[in-house]
Amino acid sequence: MTRIAGMAGNRGRNLLNIADRNPGGAELAVVLTNDADAPVLEAAAERGIPTEVVPLEDDMSRSEHEEAVLEALSEYDFELVCLDGYMRILSETFLSEAPTTLNVHPALLPAFPGMDAWGDALEEGVSVTGCTVHVVTDATDGDGNVVEEDVDAGPIVTQEPIPVYEGDDEETLKERVLYEGEFRAYPRAVKWFAEGAVDVDTEAGEVAVESDVATVGDEDHDGLPLRRLVSNDRADTLRYGENPHQDAAVYTDYTTDEASVVHADQLNEGAKALSYNNYNDADGALNLIKEFDEPAAAVIKHTNPAGCATADSLADAYEKALSTDPMSAFGGIVALNRECDAETAEQIIDSFKEVVVAPGYTDDALEVLFEKDNLRVLDVGELGERTERFTEKPLVGGRLVQERDLQSISVDDLEVVTEREPTDEELESMVFAWQTLKHVKSNGILFADGTETVGIGMGQVSRVDAVRLAAMKADEHAEGKNAEGAVMASDAFFPFPDGIEEAAEAGIEAVVQPGGSVNDDDVIEAADEHGIAMAFTGQRSFRHD
Repeated sequence: MTRIAGMAGNRGRNLLNIADRNPGGAELAVVLTNDADAPVLEAAAERGIPTEVVPLEDDMSRSEHEEAVLEALSEYDFELVCLDGYMRILSETFLSEAPTTLNVHPALLPAFPGMDAWGDALEEGVSVTGCTVHVVTDATDGDGNVVEEDVDAGPIVTQEPIPVYEGDDEETLKERVLYEGEFRAYPRAVKWFAEGAVDVDTEAGEVAVESDVATVGDEDHDGLPLRRLVSNDRADTLRYGENPHQDAAVYTDYTTDEASVVHADQLNEGAKALSYNNYNDADGALNLIKEFDEPAAAVIKHTNPAGCATADSLADAYEKALSTDPMSAFGGIVALNRECDAETAEQIIDSFKEVVVAPGYTDDALEVLFEKDNLRVLDVGELGERTERFTEKPLVGGRLVQERDLQSISVDDLEVVTEREPTDEELESMVFAWQTLKHVKSNGILFADGTETVGIGMGQVSRVDAVRLAAMKADEHAEGKNAEGAVMASDAFFPFPDGIEEAAEAGIEAVVQPGGSVNDDDVIEAADEHGIAMAFTGQRSFRHD
């Protein structure tokens, strides 16, 4: 356990934050101040942290006061010193006897050193400032006088950028730098020291941090960075969020090259702007149709596919996608992976849709689509490659970051595990179903016939219920097709044979699933009993967002 000697001059909020968070298991052994009235003393005592006061007497030299500080600290065991608003420049007298000493400065050094970093940043009109955690080095001459150019010049351990907003004053900027910058950076630095990940070379003026690199990749993974700094610019304030009582905005990353609904041109400018839910659903729809090289169409509702299909023509693909569940498609989002033509546009406006997303439109198609005043028409431009590597999910207090699910299977990747071999048509349908199922919320089940969806069961807490829902959708909502003879895809393995029993009752004749259950043999046996062909992908495809 790393023990810290904290030295503060006033409230010591950074030290108290470290004490409360125990980064890397580190804890404060003592808090020392030179002001007997410093509020940090009471706050430390409330936390059971010992305190020391070493007043600066009028006739004390710098070195004499530092010797008194060292004497007061000699009663405590500690491996790190952390300064927090300790308004004394330390000299070699202290630094040569103490372990590594850290300070946090409210600016991105070497910019704005000194006492008024916030005011200096505002005066210079910078758009970004921040904070710096650095190793404290001697900033005095042989007589103990301060050498200004050496103040805050020690090797940098870590930094945190903070935006400066129009209308900021020194107080608002100071608070933002503290709570959003220093409260992140200082515990991070302490954690690295506690984990033994830091190598300080004061002579060279360098700090090497073993942890501050990407996780080690392997042949299947590139690794994830230790820190993920994301800077987006607000593109628009939205009417509201998912619900009218929630404020919302859309932010944009101008470095993104991939086709995106955030960067799309809304061609019918007189129509309503996109809502929060429109953006969310349109993004899901666009990501789905990017899966396919053939002409593809998808209808999305609440981020789930209501239908998806590929065909020889875009119009046929849309007709097949819509006929999966036209009732659920009401008020949905349409995505196309080809330039929208007039024939497809005529079908789209035949029922109520909120948004259509495509990589372009013919003039005739636009004339048709513009007949609907509030059908938002988005042109995302050329689809191109999928270049964005990560997806993120904000959590209260943090965020989950993962590599995007870009898996793509072919017939050759499928392992047939049943007595009956799938037909060539069933194998093709398995591949289509698997690529589409990736975009269905788990637990997800998808029925497909050829390269069109027949029924989709999404977001169920039971895989058997997801099968039942897909069967119900196919039998009751689909137009001109049903589950009889279809292929079923499951985004994760079947833990028991009951899902296969339900599928057989619905008329399913082939199944694609990851496999990997301890009960795989029982599931395969159930498929054999019903004459169902089954193949394993060897990888699952959960989607929980």
